[in-house]
Amino acid sequence: MRARVSPFLLGRRVIRIEVGERRRINVQEVLLLNSDFEPLNVCHLRRAMALIMLGKAEVVEIQDEAMLTTRGRLPAPSVVRMCYHVRRPLPQLRLSRHSVLARDGHTCQYCGIKGKELTIDHIIPRWMGGPHTWDNLVACCRRCNLKKGDKTPQQAKMKLRTVPRRPHFIPYISLPAYLKAQNRDQWGIYLPVFEAFRSSQESHA
Repeated sequence: MRARVSPFLLGRRVIRIEVGERRRINVQEVLLLNSDFEPLNVCHLRRAMALIMLGKAEVVEIQDEAMLTTRGRLPAPSVVRMCYHVRRPLPQLRLSRHSVLARDGHTCQYCGIKGKELTIDHIIPRWMGGPHTWDNLVACCRRCNLKKGDKTPQQAKMKLRTVPRRPHFIPYISLPAYLKAQNRDQWGIYLPVFEAFRSSQESHA
């Protein structure tokens, strides 16, 4: 009995991939680099293979597990590099709960406890005119958040472990993708190191 297959268009060629692999090509992620090896994005395996077959990108690293096709086993890329330089405007790091927690290494900036059940605290409360800015926001555990309440750290007799600042993060890849990429062994050597986010990887270990 002939195995069920899924047609997959790659440039001018059609490669038929086993149906069992169809979800993989639409879900599995690949690190996409610019021609100068600057991280550009994280895309799905389908997109990466299309770029390769169109001659727009080349394979830099492959995954341990190959893809099953009607033409045999096909190496699955893990990191691909564009064959031409993609010009993009310098991105800005968006201020969000996720980025503040990442900057602070998922660590309460009052007591030092680490974990996922953290909230964001306005050092100078909003009702006192405290701005929603990088230097007025810190990661905070629920216990310290309740203790501090709507007071300043001085009023609550609490001390910050570090002085919050806007992190110097300027890669083209988004912050969530960057943090995820840190956990991939094959991707690590292509990622710039940002001290503000180094500890975020350790906190999830």
